[in-house]
Amino acid sequence: MSHSIYFNFIIKSDRETVYKAVSQPEYLVNWWPLKCSGIPKKGELYNFNFTDTYDWYAEVKSCEQNDHISYKMIKSDADWNPTTLGFKLKKKEKGTCLNFFHKDWPELNNHFKHSSFCWAMLLKGLKDYLEKGIIVPFEDRE
Repeated sequence: MSHSIYFNFIIKSDRETVYKAVSQPEYLVNWWPLKCSGIPKKGELYNFNFTDTYDWYAEVKSCEQNDHISYKMIKSDADWNPTTLGFKLKKKEKGTCLNFFHKDWPELNNHFKHSSFCWAMLLKGLKDYLEKGIIVPFEDRE
């Protein structure tokens, strides 16, 4: 049995801007990793660098511009390696509904629980970044 993290929320921004923030390295670094590289195209590799110890890689499993992107972790913590995370965007009257998932966790352990909390904090940072222009310094991100 695997476990999953899900969050759905509205961002007061258009889908194109939200898509860039979850798919383009130059925008991802404003709310998630310290450094990032990759191209939003199926089969491409992304590098999510948090520190020298946490230098992770993922493959783009699926993407469609301004609609969705998902990443399959391939080099990360043992708990993260079997997982896939992604973002699905839906246009709403007052912005964009972001549906986030991080699925296929092998265990419901402390790392899963900590990661769930961290995703909530990071996604709040994404929302503040897109709505208010706030960029939380990397060392202050959960």
